[in-house]
Amino acid sequence: MSDNKETDSLELNELEGQAVGQDEQELTSPAEPDAGLEAVYDIPVKVSAVLGTCDLQIHQLLKLGRGAVVELDRKVGEAVDILVNDRLVARGEVVIVEDKLGITMTEIVKSR
Repeated sequence: MSDNKETDSLELNELEGQAVGQDEQELTSPAEPDAGLEAVYDIPVKVSAVLGTCDLQIHQLLKLGRGAVVELDRKVGEAVDILVNDRLVARGEVVIVEDKLGITMTEIVKSR
């Protein structure tokens, strides 16, 4: 599943069947906000989508100019890492939404 030994992956479609015993209303509507969590709802977080990485030496970086191509360590079609506050939380695929790029989550990463 994952090359990172510190995390386990859980496919989103695996989560769908885990709501056994709940009625249909609970499955289709969002959960009621917990009064104890309302205090944290307005705290900003940084969400990043990492397409890939590469290692460059300073002299290589300085040679880059407009139109330069930097080869990343990911292949076309490979999952994109989704980070929240620099912590891996999910993986997804790049999609185009109107004129903008977006990410569709395909798996949630459970940390140990």
